[in-house]
Amino acid sequence: MEFEELVHTRRSVRGYKKDPVPRELIDEIIAVAKGAPSSMNSQPWHVHVLTGAPLDEVRRRNMEEMEAGVKPKRDIFTHGPYEGVHRERQVGIAKKLFAVMGIERHDAERRQDWVRRGFRQFDAPVSIILTYDRVLDPGATCHFDLGALGYGIVLAA
Repeated sequence: MEFEELVHTRRSVRGYKKDPVPRELIDEIIAVAKGAPSSMNSQPWHVHVLTGAPLDEVRRRNMEEMEAGVKPKRDIFTHGPYEGVHRERQVGIAKKLFAVMGIERHDAERRQDWVRRGFRQFDAPVSIILTYDRVLDPGATCHFDLGALGYGIVLAA
């Protein structure tokens, strides 16, 4: 498969089988992805793989905090809500996604269930968390490097 075809045919998955993923496959995907470019070959990343009970615990805490109204903690500072064309794109894709899933605009319970699924990481059997050393902050370059590694993981998978 050509790279262009690979990029244009990738998709975001929001529904997963409950089958465990073999550790050898996870290791292979990460090994391939670590060939991603990084600034000055610094490879600032740390890869953490969660499955089973540790992942269930993260999901449980995420759900508890979300349902209690705890404000999400962000390690990467954000600019606030999207506006203008960026908000239009965000709303546009949400409308398409909800339409495909048969969730009506007025169906607050099903829309909220979708939010809950996100806090549970869509019930995926594996969660891969990418981090870097705080000594590298402000870490804009590290963020680019982690983005390259993350995309490499997606493509390798």
